[in-house]
This record gives sequence, structure tokens and C-alpha cells, in this order.
Amino acid sequence: MSEVTVGLEIHQQLDTKKLFCSCPSNLVEEEGSVLLRRLRPAQSEMGKIDRAALAEAEKKLRFRYQSPSGVSCLVDADEEPPHAANEEATEVILTVSALLNADVVDEIHFMRKIVIDGSNTTGFQRTALVAMHGHLEINGKRISIPTICLEEDAARKVEAKTGEITYKLDRLGIPLIEVATGPEMHSPEEVRTVAELLGSIMRATRKVKRGIGSIREDLNISIPGGARVEIKGVQELRLLPLYVENEVQRQRSLLEIKTILKERGADPVKGDIKDATEIFAESKSKVIASSLENGGKVLAVSLPKFEGILKSEDGRLRLGAELAQRARTKGVKGIFHSDELPGHGITEEEINRLRDVLLIDDGGAFVICAERSQKARAALKAAVERANEALEGVPEETRDPLPDGTSRYSRPLPGAERMYPETDVPPITIDQDRRERIMNSLPELPAERTARLSKEYGIHSQLASQMVREGTDETFEGTASTFPSVTSSAATTLTSTFTEIEREGLSPFEIDSETVTEVFARLAAGEYAKEALPDIFRLVAKGSKIDQAIQELGLESMGEQDASVIIARIVKEKEDFVREKGMGSMGPLMGVVMEEIKGKIDGKKASELLRAEISKLLGQEG
Repeated sequence: MSEVTVGLEIHQQLDTKKLFCSCPSNLVEEEGSVLLRRLRPAQSEMGKIDRAALAEAEKKLRFRYQSPSGVSCLVDADEEPPHAANEEATEVILTVSALLNADVVDEIHFMRKIVIDGSNTTGFQRTALVAMHGHLEINGKRISIPTICLEEDAARKVEAKTGEITYKLDRLGIPLIEVATGPEMHSPEEVRTVAELLGSIMRATRKVKRGIGSIREDLNISIPGGARVEIKGVQELRLLPLYVENEVQRQRSLLEIKTILKERGADPVKGDIKDATEIFAESKSKVIASSLENGGKVLAVSLPKFEGILKSEDGRLRLGAELAQRARTKGVKGIFHSDELPGHGITEEEINRLRDVLLIDDGGAFVICAERSQKARAALKAAVERANEALEGVPEETRDPLPDGTSRYSRPLPGAERMYPETDVPPITIDQDRRERIMNSLPELPAERTARLSKEYGIHSQLASQMVREGTDETFEGTASTFPSVTSSAATTLTSTFTEIEREGLSPFEIDSETVTEVFARLAAGEYAKEALPDIFRLVAKGSKIDQAIQELGLESMGEQDASVIIARIVKEKEDFVREKGMGSMGPLMGVVMEEIKGKIDGKKASELLRAEISKLLGQEG
């Protein structure tokens, strides 16, 4: 897939107070008081309105904001001017800039970036350029870092329904570091590798948040002949390669559709929308019948020469899905297109009558929408606009990531018209003394830390590298330095065991470090054996407290004498097998022993007791 070109933007939350007020940066369940707002786009200094902002404004949404006490204030509600930028957040981003070999600006000036999707109460996001011209080295290749910015996080979306979106203000204003790479990655796995390294470098400051949602990646993807498409807000690092692969396939498909339309001599669709309500008055389609009962209409538009590309028989070409995504931005639940019909309760007879009304020739297609007339008309106009873009190939746009690694249309790609100066936040001067102080107190880079952990704690470099990459290295070092006897168990658990538990759909990496350390501390104290660690962490990842997990698993510590009694009984029960196999019975019986006393005594000690008991039965000396 070397033809793909990818650039990354990584947004990492900082573990400080909010950027422009003194509220803590914690997420809460409380709803708090409620604010209601509507937002509209403003012109830039050049007198232009950003196309992405205009597209959001056309949705005519109302926004409901939940303002929980203690984690949101008048600044978040846009009822009080922002305070000076948080000093600790500034220190963190200056440190990251130095780690990425970037040139820090002399003065940090905040700008306003127009955002009227409701995620900011102000209608804009405050962002500041802090450093430029950085780079990182990875596998012998230099990846450029053109810009490093400090900005405020958006409000947290709670609910979306027709005409209204609800946000919570607990997340609004949390400081974010935005690191942008150059478009220099050319494979899905390279994208993931670069993202992992950037995440490790930011975590090296020990001032970033952890867990789902605390770090988000924007992917800018293009292929030759295609266009730059931004997939915005990917939260799972492991899915980055899949988003790249699927976007490449999507753009290839759109380029193939462009070629087919060109070969057919297709012209831009005129978009003459017809009322087809009468044709479907007695329709068995539940969607159409429901719409008509609620006062809706069935509107239709023809797409000359588009047959077979809205959804090809092999499923490779799916322009219909693109049209449907664009139509849904106008508030409809969906559309029907001719390549998927008859079906959905729509009959061949209804299709033929509609073709006659629309004057569709061979090779022609159509789209229908059942909704209130004004909304259906707007949806079909959007579908026609997207159909005409297919004549040009791949449109530039912003897309939302979906859990299966695909994406859907969100809005047009924003332009430069959405930026203008912030006049309420004073600039921050970066003098030489501050630069030198930052440079003299830099934390270890990931490679340096990996090497030191491996050497200092006697663990394999691959384990050390994985912990640094996944951000569990600080928890490991705190545990290993305090409880040396559990060093090996901690390294294995934080890598292999946590990965296995995560594959089961749980989130062990989101368990707070204090809890993880306590589990290992109680292991060091002999409360249970290391074999119990996977089951304990499974239950803790599900929400159990440590004591609850121990009780549920029945892990009361077992003495050596009690274990000897159980092992003697097992050997006695399997006496015939032991006499037949001799010491070869060790392996099978060890499984039986560990099943009964698992987690209550160390596996090594259990093995020693079993060997002694078998030797005793066989009349041998240990």
C-alpha cells in the first residue's frame, strides 16, 4: 500500500487544571445546571465564512449544555472572560516541544478557530502555536513535526436527537497538546508506529491523562488521483491501520466510479426532484408507510447513467452509501436507491411506475426519500450534490471514525477562513532563561527509558519497550523499586496478561496505577500467589475492588502444610496413574493441583511439594 500518504494530528489531554480557569480537569456523572444556546458562523478577518462552519449552521441545531458544579464555571459557560493560560500546561508543552527537537516561538499567541457544532459554548476553540520545525527519528527515517499547538478540549457529547445535541462542560477547557506530523507515512503500520512513539514521548512528561478519550488521533489520508480526507477523532490506537486501509479502498472505489462515469459520458445531474407520493400511496414498505402516516411525502430524483455504481453486485462499488451519508446531514434517517431495489417492501411495479415518471433511460438510476417535504427535498439536493462530486473523483471532507474501522461523512474539510485572533488571552513570552531551564530538565526519551529499565530491573528489552509504549512503565518501576520480589510478575502482567485481558473486551490499562500497585504489594506480602493475578485483574477491570476480587476467587492465603495435605490426597487418588507413569505423572498432576489451589500458593512451591509426594509414593528420595 505504498501509494498511500498519511499525516497525523495527535491530541493529548494534559493532567493539569483547565487551560483558562482553575477548575479541575475531571469527568463526572453529575448533570448540573442546564444552558441552552444556538450558534451561528462569523466572518473571518478577510470577510469570508468557513465552509465547514456554514455546513454546521445549515443544520439549525439547538445545543443543551450540562454544567456540573466544581468542574465547570462561568468561563466554560462563556459568561466570564478566560483567565491567563495555565502555567503548568505551558511548561508541559514546552517540554514536549524540546523532546521533539522543535523551535519554540518567542511569544505564544492564542487564536480563535471557528467551531459551531456545539462542542464549544463560545462558537470557537482557542488554540496557540507553540513550536515549529520539529522531528522524530523512527526506524532510521525522519518524520517531520511542522507544528506543535496548545489548545482547549471541546465539551463532551452526551446525547443527540432530532434538532438538539446535549453536551457536558466537564471536558471543555482541558488542555490539549496537538502534534502534527508531515504527510510522510506510507503504510498503515508505519502510521501506528509513529503514533505509538509520539504517545510515549508525551507520556514521558508524566503530566498527561490516560484512558479512552484522553488521546485522539486525526488521520489525513490521500492516494494518487484522490484527495486529502481527514478521519477525525480516532481513540483506539490499534485501529489506526484499519482506518487507513479502509480509506484507501474507499478512495480507490471512488476513482473507479469516476472512470466508469466518464466512459459512460455522464453529465452533471440536474437534480429535478419529483413528487412520487401517489405511486407509493399503498406501499408495503414500513419506512414509506410510516412517513406518509405522519404527513410526509415521497420525493425522487433521477441519476442518469449511475446504474450499477450505487451498489455493485460484488459490493465493491458503494456510491449509494456515500449519498445516504450526505443526505442524513439534513436530518433524514436515510434514502433508498435503485441499485438496492426491489426490496425493503418496495415492489418491482412501484419501481417501473417511478421510472416512467422520472423518464429514466437504460443505465439510469434514482434516489427516493420519504420524509416531510422540506426535509426530503434538502436531503435529495445533498445526495445530488454528492453524486456530481463523483464525476470529479474523491471529494475533500472530514469523516467520523466508526467502531468497525470504517468511517462516515461528517462535514466539508475546513479552510483557513475559520481562524482569527483571540483578544482576551494575553500572549506568553518565552525568554532564554525559560528555554534553558526546560532543556536542562528534560525527561528520558522512550529509547533511553527502555534501555535503563531493562538493565536496572533485569527484564527483557521487549517487555521494557512494550511498557514504555503502552504507558505502564511508571507503574512498573514504582512497583519493582518498592517490591523487588514481584519484578518479574509485574513485567509479565503489565504486558502479556493485560493484553490478553484487553482482547476479552475489558480495559485493564485503564485501572489506576494505585490499584495496580496495591495488587502487586499484596502479592509481595504473600496474600496470594502470582497465578492469581490474571483473575484478580479481570475482576478489577470489571469494577470490583481488590478485596471483593480476593473474596470472590476464594484466595485466602494457604500455608505450606495445608497445600501438602491437598497434594497428598490428589496423589493418593491418582496412585495407579503415578505408579504407571512414574515422575512422568508430574505434568498432568500439576494441572490438577493448580486447578484446586490456584492462586493460594506459589506455583513453584506447589511443584516442589508435588514432586516430593510422588517421590514418596514411588519409594524414591527427593
